[in-house]
Amino acid sequence: MNVLVIGSGAREHALCRSLSLDPTVTALYCAPGNAGIAEVAELHQVDALDGEAVSALAVELGAELVVVGPEAPLVAGVADAVREVGIPVFGPSKEAAQLEGSKAFAKDVMAAAGVPTARSYVCTTPEEAAEALDAFGPPYVVKDDGLAAGKGVVVTGDLEVASAHAAACDRVVIEEFLDGPEVSLFAITDGVSVVPLQPAQDFKRALDGDEGPNTGGMGAYSPLPWADPKLVEEVLETVLQPTVDEMRRRGTPFSGLLYAGLAITGRGVRVIEFNARFGDPETQVVLARLRTPLAGVLKAAATGDLADLPALRWSDDAAVTVVIASHNYPDAPRTGDPITGLAEVAAEDAPHAYVLHAGTKQDGDAVVSAGGRVLSVTASGTDLGEARERAYRAVARIGLDGSQHRTDIAARVAGA
Repeated sequence: MNVLVIGSGAREHALCRSLSLDPTVTALYCAPGNAGIAEVAELHQVDALDGEAVSALAVELGAELVVVGPEAPLVAGVADAVREVGIPVFGPSKEAAQLEGSKAFAKDVMAAAGVPTARSYVCTTPEEAAEALDAFGPPYVVKDDGLAAGKGVVVTGDLEVASAHAAACDRVVIEEFLDGPEVSLFAITDGVSVVPLQPAQDFKRALDGDEGPNTGGMGAYSPLPWADPKLVEEVLETVLQPTVDEMRRRGTPFSGLLYAGLAITGRGVRVIEFNARFGDPETQVVLARLRTPLAGVLKAAATGDLADLPALRWSDDAAVTVVIASHNYPDAPRTGDPITGLAEVAAEDAPHAYVLHAGTKQDGDAVVSAGGRVLSVTASGTDLGEARERAYRAVARIGLDGSQHRTDIAARVAGA
C-alpha cells in the first residue's frame, strides 16, 4: 500500500522508519518531513493544518492510508478532511481529538466513564484559580486547557509561579498533585476494539535529576522492569476501554492512537492526561521494540478491522532514546547550527543504534538544527543497561554547538 505520513518531528521519523521496514508498504511519503525522514520517505510540502491541502495531496499521491502524526492537525480536523475524500486515515476526528485539545473535556469524559484521575477545578478567572490553588496546596499542578506543544503544564511549589502560569492561560485546569512514578501507555483503537502497546517512561524535565523546566520530553525507555506485570491489562480495563466506550456513546467515536499518561500512586493508577496521537519521545522506544509490521496495524484501526488483527509481536530487547536539544531549549531555542557525526553513527553503531531527526533541515550539503528538540538517538540492547550504553555511545559522536542532553536517561532502572 501507499502510505502518507503527516508531520515533521522525531515521532514521524520513527513512524516512517517502521513503515519503511514493512514489506507491504510499496510507496512511503511524508509531508512536510525533515532531513532525516528524507532518507526513508519521499518528502512533499504541505501546510499540515490545512485539511483540504492534505487531502488533495493524499489523492494526488494515490495514498491508501494517511497517518497524522502531530496533535495540532488532528485538533484542526485534518483527519476528517482526509476521510471525506474516501481515504482511510489513522487519527481521530476533530471532535474526538478534544480528548487532547481540551483538558476540561478530557476530565468530563473521564468522570462519565468512571476513569480514575486527579481531582481538579476548571478555572477561567484569577479568583477561581486562586481558590483552586489554595484548595489543593503545594505542589501546584496548573495545566493550560488547550494545546501547548507539551509545555503547557507547570508543577511547582512556588505559588507565585503557579499563579502566573494560570494568569497567562485563557482557561486552566488546576488539579491535585499525583505522587508516584509516571508511565506512558499507548493504545491503538478503531473506536470499538482497543489494542494496548508496550508501556514506556519518559523524562519531562530539561536537566539531570528531574530538575529544570518541563519540556516536550528529553528521553524515554521501554520496557519497565519495575512495573506490575498486570499493569497493561489493568489500564485497558479501567482506563482505555471505558474511555473509548464513552466516546462512542457520545457519538464521537475515537479511532487512532489513544495515549494515557499515568501516575502509579499509593491509591492505584490515576490518569494524568490523554493525548490523541503517538507521544514523543516514547514512540521512538515503543516502535523500536514492535515486531509486527506497522502498516497493517494502523490500517486495521483506520478501517474498523482491529478485532481481526492477530496479537502484536514484541522484541524481548530493551530500548532507550536520548534527546539532543538545541541551545536554550525549552525557551527560545537557537537554530541553524550545523550537525556533525550523523554518518559516523550510521557507520559505527547501526543497526543497534540510530538517529531519528526532530528539528532538522537540509542546508546545502549540511544538516542544521531547525527546532528545540533536534535529534532522538535511539538504541536497543538485550537489557536497559546495554541499550543505554549504545545510545550514549552514539550521542557522543554527534556534534551540535551549544546543544544539551540529559545524561541520566534510564540510569536508575539500568543500575548505572
